[in-house]
Amino acid sequence: MINNWIKIFLYQLKKNKLFTILNTLGLSLGIAGLIFAILYWNDEQSYNAWNPEKGKVMHVVSYVSVDTYWSTSVASLEPYLQKSFPELDAYCYLNQWYYNEIIQYKNKKEIVPIIDAQKTFFKFFPFEFIKGNAQNPLPDKNSIAISNQTAEKLFGNEEPIGKEVTYSGRTLVVRGVYKISGKSSLEPEAVTNLIDSKLEEDKDQWGNFTYGLLLKLKNPSDSEKVSFKLKKLMSENRELKWAKEQGITLDEWKKQGGFQTQILLEPLENARLHSKVDGYAEGQGNYQFLMIMVGLSVLILILSIVNYINLATANAIQRAKEVGVRKILGASKSNIVKQFIFETVLITTFSILLALVIVELSLPYYNEFLGKTLLIHGSQFYIQLILIFLIVIIVAGIFPSVYVSNFETLKVLKGNFGRSKSGVWLRNAMLILQFGIASFFIIGSYIVYQQVIYLQNKELGFKGEQIIQIDYRNPYDYTQEGVREKLLSRYLTIKQELSKINGVKQVATGSFSFGSGASSSSSFSYNDVTIQGQNMGMDFGMLDMMNIKIKKGRGLSEKYASDSISSILINETAEKMMNEKDVLGKEINWNGKKLKIVGVVADFHLNGPHNEIPPMAFFHLKTIDWMIFNVNKIYVKVNPEDIEMVKADIEKFWTKKVDGDYPFTYDFVDKHFARTYETYVKQKNLFSLLNVIVILIALFGLFSLASYSIQRRMKEIAIRKTLGAETKTLLKDLSKQYIVFCLIGFLLALFPVYFLLGKWLENFVYRIDITLMPFIIGFVILLILTLVVVLSKAYQATKVEVLNYLKYE
Repeated sequence: MINNWIKIFLYQLKKNKLFTILNTLGLSLGIAGLIFAILYWNDEQSYNAWNPEKGKVMHVVSYVSVDTYWSTSVASLEPYLQKSFPELDAYCYLNQWYYNEIIQYKNKKEIVPIIDAQKTFFKFFPFEFIKGNAQNPLPDKNSIAISNQTAEKLFGNEEPIGKEVTYSGRTLVVRGVYKISGKSSLEPEAVTNLIDSKLEEDKDQWGNFTYGLLLKLKNPSDSEKVSFKLKKLMSENRELKWAKEQGITLDEWKKQGGFQTQILLEPLENARLHSKVDGYAEGQGNYQFLMIMVGLSVLILILSIVNYINLATANAIQRAKEVGVRKILGASKSNIVKQFIFETVLITTFSILLALVIVELSLPYYNEFLGKTLLIHGSQFYIQLILIFLIVIIVAGIFPSVYVSNFETLKVLKGNFGRSKSGVWLRNAMLILQFGIASFFIIGSYIVYQQVIYLQNKELGFKGEQIIQIDYRNPYDYTQEGVREKLLSRYLTIKQELSKINGVKQVATGSFSFGSGASSSSSFSYNDVTIQGQNMGMDFGMLDMMNIKIKKGRGLSEKYASDSISSILINETAEKMMNEKDVLGKEINWNGKKLKIVGVVADFHLNGPHNEIPPMAFFHLKTIDWMIFNVNKIYVKVNPEDIEMVKADIEKFWTKKVDGDYPFTYDFVDKHFARTYETYVKQKNLFSLLNVIVILIALFGLFSLASYSIQRRMKEIAIRKTLGAETKTLLKDLSKQYIVFCLIGFLLALFPVYFLLGKWLENFVYRIDITLMPFIIGFVILLILTLVVVLSKAYQATKVEVLNYLKYE
């Protein structure tokens, strides 16, 4: 029986080669798209899956203003965590981002991503310890734990435990070697315990949100209770205290614009995709982008399956007599169903194999697109692949097989089946669905394209062309005496030397980065108004170099001694929030320090053109001297004609005089800033690529279905031509139903496009309005493609030799 089914399948394959190829290719593209989405989904979902504590570990998030969430907390909470929180199993303060620093053993040096944390760190991330004391790998500040990769690079075959290494001017003893068990929100190659002395210094600073804080709860259900207690502590030591200093109640303070700090506890298991903040060194995933990928991939697979069913039912007409004869010879309905499901199994198997080939060949480009290293492997992936196989078989195989098995034997053998309306409504409905999906992609991709182009062309308020930003490290221990003066002096020396290089026009720095934002934020007050501003510490000439305009007053200048002591600039956003007609000359209270406003800076984008411009406060680095610790970029404006030569000279100077142990790394400001909306550029590119695939699949189906439909009407066409029908009349009659289907499919797509793309546009503070143009263009493109396919097939049909069909009749 199987052998007979295979022979019939191969016969049909030869008979309908083109249609089979188009159908299989369409199904393969749909499955390939879903495989890509599954690989991405599995990778994102795998973060922290290995960690048995992921449900108990909570990240403390500070909600400090109406639209501001911080991933950091204050050191002042530690004494209370020790005594007043029986709900906690452990807590851990840590620096959330890696220090990419040199660890040296004898003559070997390695740049390693390091986390500085309290000794409880490994209770939160219980990596597998290969060597050393897993229970207490960081007993004191002179200890370090390293990964097995770092141990191999530094020590080779030597025993690392007990060995001394040098790190940032300190000598540390290796107490443990661990292995990172899987994808994790933190994957440091080394962990140190140097943070306690910093915490001690800041224990009374209730406004200094500097440290990451993780809590491990005994019972995760206590998270709201712990959150409330933390909020109460913050309120008593911050807002209530500030209100008392002003001689008012807390409620009155809130009415004047004060915001009471809220505390949120976010489980580690949700950190990758569902956190409100980016609070871990390995970064956040983009849940919306992930869901867009999965949703669009599922939509394409549905389109492919609909295409398959449509063609299978259309092809069934040509096989009607085969089914009728087999029924006369004794074949049961179930036997016929099994045969057609068997054929679907063969086509689906080949489609999956072809899809895997497409994925394997395209995976390097896909990884580059996502910035990942995805591989086709894993038991989970193969289970999902089998599930896709079964779903396609069930959805695409069962209905056509049942449809074929229900043919009425007598009608089929009499030749009346071709005139039957059976199955036509279903095929027409599925064709309309295909048109609807294609319309969604064409219109949606155009709207996404418009929004991304709008972002790329938006006036930013600064000019970053020909300005190089160089990564700059602080080489001093922050506890050294006079370290702030040393850091400022070092920067000024570097600035002086860089300025001597031919082709360098200007050098400056600031405690912020275009595209990454300010490194710190503080509130300042004026009369009864409190504003949470971005701290924009900078050198003289920084704003001028970036072509940032002064809207009112003047900029900071070396000509005025007060400009490095008590002067401040604010931006237009902050000016509006102050509710003052003329802010020039007014004094604000910045963390207890009186500063005079001498100018208003025109608003410019700091965190990306899709984000709202925050209030900003600009001052010289000497005015707030601790801001020098936050300087990690030096900006150099170069002559555009000499860029390559200047870059080479800067690198030579940098590696020789500034930081020879570390790689010289730089970027152009405009390119770095463009990466702030890179995700949306990727979404545009993804939509465009999938749009091409969807159109191809829809055209495959339309081509095949139009071919079958017109083939069925060849006798009618021949008779009408004999009776004198003109070619244009035949073309009109053959194509008009497809135009109607195209219009209905387009109308069905209108609401989903408008609603879903409207939701997507809500990601942007600055966005386009959805106009009629994308819909008009989408319909015109769809109609043109439809007419090209249908009319080409119809025109071929009108040019055939009519006698071939009339003789048969």
